[in-house]
Amino acid sequence: MKNKLLIIGASGHGKVVADIALKMNKWQSLAFLDDNENIKTSMGIEVIGKSTDVFNHIQDYDIFVGIGNNSTREKIQKKLEAEGASIPSLIHPRAVIGEQVELASGTVVMAGVVINCCTTIGKGCIINTGATIDHDNTIEDFVHISPGAHLAGTVKVGHGSWLGIGSVVSNNVNISKDCKIGAGAVVAKDITESGIYVGIPARRVSNGKDSNIG
Repeated sequence: MKNKLLIIGASGHGKVVADIALKMNKWQSLAFLDDNENIKTSMGIEVIGKSTDVFNHIQDYDIFVGIGNNSTREKIQKKLEAEGASIPSLIHPRAVIGEQVELASGTVVMAGVVINCCTTIGKGCIINTGATIDHDNTIEDFVHISPGAHLAGTVKVGHGSWLGIGSVVSNNVNISKDCKIGAGAVVAKDITESGIYVGIPARRVSNGKDSNIG
């Protein structure tokens, strides 16, 4: 771990990431990278270059990818890993983390989250504000669990999936990789095919390519 943190992305998600980093009080200084040249500072924190400049800073900074899009975040983090970057996980002080919970690099856990015991969270995940993940869950790499989503016990969420705000997953349910679960949807049985799922109970409405469910 280094004494400075560099966050890629100075917009909405990046700002929340920076706020958590500040509250953790582990780094002496923070900086942003952002591709919008009009952004010079964000939250009073300096933007010191574009995202492509990150490789010039690997020796001096811990690096965190503060980008909400799962696939973009994955591409950037994998490049950073290949270059040997130091990639921390970030946990808000007001999150509740149970015993024997594993959090991999590049994952952020936001305020009000509860993650109960014996759960594994993969790399580059977003566990967003007020989400709850109960015991014995497996959240694979680069998943986004949106604000207020609730996962019961022994749930598995596949690589790159996104659970929308306020969605609910019943116990002992597996969700395939690259799924998008709509806001307020209820997943009551296994989802074995990638795509977009909405409603109560959740049903597949699209193959999910180039779609955004908000």
